[in-house]
Amino acid sequence: MKRIFEAKLWVNNAALDLNPFVEEFLARTVAGAVSSLKGTEDIESLELYLEQGDVRVIVNGNELPLTPFPNDIIASTLVGLVSSLKGVSKIDSLSISLKAQ
Repeated sequence: MKRIFEAKLWVNNAALDLNPFVEEFLARTVAGAVSSLKGTEDIESLELYLEQGDVRVIVNGNELPLTPFPNDIIASTLVGLVSSLKGVSKIDSLSISLKAQ
């Protein structure tokens, strides 16, 4: 993946400040997971919402349908990654926004 993304993260409706390493790691993890789905050839913008185990992915303004398997993999990966961040405890919801630079 050669693109650079600006990433923003909200956990339980609160914005988290991301240092450059965490921002890049989060962006690459999310973009990598989503880029394997149909309809994600050239990601310019990506919005991901997770609430109660349900994932919604919007790429370049188009919502992508998810079957249970990719939903569960993306949800588990992101909860594992984000829950290890400083200041994050229980995750009820999260949202991630990526924009290509």
